[in-house]
Amino acid sequence: MVLRRLLAALLHSPQLVERLSESKPIRRAAQLTAFALMQAQLRGQDAARRLRALAAGPAGSLGRRAARFRDTFTQELRRGLRERPGSPPGSQRGPGANP
Repeated sequence: MVLRRLLAALLHSPQLVERLSESKPIRRAAQLTAFALMQAQLRGQDAARRLRALAAGPAGSLGRRAARFRDTFTQELRRGLRERPGSPPGSQRGPGANP
C-alpha cells in the first residue's frame, strides 16, 4: 500500500515524468511501440485492400463462390440425410414422449 502511494506520487511529478521520457530505455520502448502500431496499421490496410479487390473482382465472383458453396452444402446435407440409417427426420419424438 505504501509502495503504491509512493509510486503514484512519483508518477504525478511533472519533473520526474520529463526526466524519464528523456531516458534511453523509455525512448526505445516508445520507438518499438510506434513501430509495432505502424506495422499493424499497414497490415490492416493491406488486408482491407485485398478484401475490397476480392469483392470487386470479376463481375461478382465472390457472390458466385458463395452461391456455389451454398448449393454444394445443401446437396451434401440432403445426401447425408438420405443415406442415414433409421427413420426420417421429423418422425422421431423427443425424450419422454409416449410411443
